[in-house]
Amino acid sequence: MRIPLALVAAFIFSWAHAQESSLPFAAFDLASAPILNDPHDIAIGPDGHLYVADKFGNRIAVLDADTLELVVMLGEGKLPGVHDISFDALGKAAIAVSGAGVVVVYSDVADAGEKPDLIFSAPRTEGALAHSNGRIYAMASGIGVVAAFEGETMVAAAQGHSGAHDVAEDQDGNIWIADNAARRLVKYTPDLEGLQVIDHEKFGFIGPRYLDFDDFGRIVVADQDAHRILLIDPDGPDGGTLIGVLGDGSPGIGPNKFDDPEGVATIGNRYYISDSDNNRIVRYSVVLN
Repeated sequence: MRIPLALVAAFIFSWAHAQESSLPFAAFDLASAPILNDPHDIAIGPDGHLYVADKFGNRIAVLDADTLELVVMLGEGKLPGVHDISFDALGKAAIAVSGAGVVVVYSDVADAGEKPDLIFSAPRTEGALAHSNGRIYAMASGIGVVAAFEGETMVAAAQGHSGAHDVAEDQDGNIWIADNAARRLVKYTPDLEGLQVIDHEKFGFIGPRYLDFDDFGRIVVADQDAHRILLIDPDGPDGGTLIGVLGDGSPGIGPNKFDDPEGVATIGNRYYISDSDNNRIVRYSVVLN
């Protein structure tokens, strides 16, 4: 049977594209000691350190970004089930304290675990964002609502995100939701008006949890249940482009292996990942000539 040349060409193109998009986009660089207890999302603090929401440690772990050595533990035992931490440009910190069902805000993160400057009810919260516009965004995962607050006043809200995790800001100030139960990423304006949904089957989402943006505006997202980290160009054709993948899809430990990764943060050519069930932070880097 003669196969049409057009069909052969289409198959070759499809295969080549799949091979390219599944390639690792960075190389293993360094791992912390396994001193954490189910670390979740990571934020870069105003001092350049890594601030890790250490879920079962009920605390914020601060690590040196160069050595991945522990600097200090904040709020030890006082942040039950903490999932997320976010900083604005002035150093204000918003923390999702899931076990208490609240998002708390501190002008000085060193006070974490003490009486907060602001507190917002957010049932079974998984995400918090201190936005560059001064607002605080709280993901109330238990009721599927993300809400924006100015001071103590709620000024916007969006529904339909039951069990969602991260709420993050891109380089243009837009809001992104890691809507893990729906296996998608959702983009909003700062006033929580819908802009875009990334859910194409080519990404293979199983449970996207937390995300960050690199210097090129690309999304780095931890797909926990798939044991992978994806790099996505949200402006690519056909619902975005999968640039590359870290992790081979099965749990483990070692280069290009993760066990239920949750949080991500980027600094230049470095990618920091919460290798959650291995109780450590790992760093992957792109070698620049």
